[in-house]
Amino acid sequence: MKMKGKAHVYGEDVNTDQILPGRYLNISAAEELGKRCMEDFDKEFCVRAKPGDVIVARKNYGCGSSREHAPVAIKANGISCVIADSFGRIFYRNAINIALPLIECPDLAAITEQSDEIEVDLAGGVATNLTKGKTFNFPRYPESMTNIINAGGLIEYTRKTM
Repeated sequence: MKMKGKAHVYGEDVNTDQILPGRYLNISAAEELGKRCMEDFDKEFCVRAKPGDVIVARKNYGCGSSREHAPVAIKANGISCVIADSFGRIFYRNAINIALPLIECPDLAAITEQSDEIEVDLAGGVATNLTKGKTFNFPRYPESMTNIINAGGLIEYTRKTM
């Protein structure tokens, strides 16, 4: 799976309340959650973000509460993947469960600036900042997680394998 898009760059410790404010937890429609993604933290995010774009952050992206609404909002906004130094562990699993790829690649995160063009080859374990002309390897998912992502999420994977 290959992805390509503009980078939306954030720092350290972006938490799930910043990704999706708690007042929207009563919404279950993914499309509506996507419209509110980063609403209080980055008011221009939903205006700038285009389908296929990539979020790039530093350490501990998605820390905080265990709400699955945060990765749903990101994916519903059209973001193809999130690249960071590291992720909150519950956020990480929630993202995989809905087939939102998360990539730990600190070297790419360190050099990426707002709107840089990013290309990711998920199967190959390669991420490239096309703007800077720099390519980095990242750890590939185990087969079980790859199967979940390729199926479109844990629910779809379960349906296909039952």
